[in-house]
Amino acid sequence: MRRIFILFLLAVLSGAITAQDPSLPSAPSASKYPVKDAPATSPAAAPEQSTQQPVTAAPSTATAPVAAPTAPTGAPPTPPGSAAISGSAALPGGAASAPDDAPLTTITKRVDEVNVIFTVTDKRGKFVKDLKQTDFQVVDDSKTGTIRSFRNETNLPLRVGLLIDASNSVRDRFKFEQEAATEFLNQIIRSKFDEAFVIGFDTTPEVTQDFTDSTEALSKGIRMLRPGGGTAMYDAIYYACRDKIMAYDKGSVATRRAIILLSDGDDNQSRVSREEALEMAQKAEVIIYAISTNTSGLKLKGDKVMEYLAEQTGGKAFFPFKIQDVSDAFSQIQDELRSQYAISYKPADFQFNGKYHKIDILADNKKYKVRARKGYYAPTQ
Repeated sequence: MRRIFILFLLAVLSGAITAQDPSLPSAPSASKYPVKDAPATSPAAAPEQSTQQPVTAAPSTATAPVAAPTAPTGAPPTPPGSAAISGSAALPGGAASAPDDAPLTTITKRVDEVNVIFTVTDKRGKFVKDLKQTDFQVVDDSKTGTIRSFRNETNLPLRVGLLIDASNSVRDRFKFEQEAATEFLNQIIRSKFDEAFVIGFDTTPEVTQDFTDSTEALSKGIRMLRPGGGTAMYDAIYYACRDKIMAYDKGSVATRRAIILLSDGDDNQSRVSREEALEMAQKAEVIIYAISTNTSGLKLKGDKVMEYLAEQTGGKAFFPFKIQDVSDAFSQIQDELRSQYAISYKPADFQFNGKYHKIDILADNKKYKVRARKGYYAPTQ
């Protein structure tokens, strides 16, 4: 009996052991831990996703160079305006934004039309404001162009750049410049309609107030200027045209673009030449009005330079000797900016070659004098 009982116990124990083998959780649990390791690797995948964000940031930096071309044109402070526009265009999707930007640029070029702003005065120098399209003809490189549109622009929004010489050469006349400039902006800038910016220049141009319609902010920008250093007038003109006006004023609304230049014209520090500054002003379709701060009573070399820049862009140079005369000069500029004609025409032989073309706008009445920019640079495709 004992043997039988012992054998029975052994049979039960062996059955329990064999029953335990198939139910060992070690294999299943061992297979579960790798799954827990998979979450552990999924955190590892998270770093990969975090590295993917830089990778997606790389395309966005790839689009940044696309904005970078607008940065030269939009450059520092102003680009916030233009950079915000290009940035919002890039946000909807990197690849989609690039095609959308291209057509906008094409529209801005206006294909084969040339737009010219000009002024007409009589023998007394008074503005003539009631002329019609049939009273003019346009000559482009000695060939008559076809006029497509003609408007009497008496009340266009203004986009004005005020460039003030803050070099040592005008130190004794600097307060004179500031008073004149402040008075001008208070008279001409209309809230929510016109906009202006202020640049002071000595060896380099410095924006003390970006585009705004606030005369208070503009006046503050003028008061911030302090004289000192050399004179880089050509650099200031070049920068104002390319990086401020061309970058900011990209809308479809017609505006009048002008630079008011207060200086003695005695440039001695610019990296660009006079002709390079003039070329940029012509490409920006900017009219330059120059007010000399030379109080010697003589027409010096710098005065002749400013007179040349004004004449080539369709503007005018003024040579006042006291603050009252400066006020008169600014009043004349204000009247002129709101008393001009706008004409669009198609040249007889238009080519996308980037070359310079001469313009002559002729009034049928020989008693009238037409003042306009002397030429333009054709776009390139």
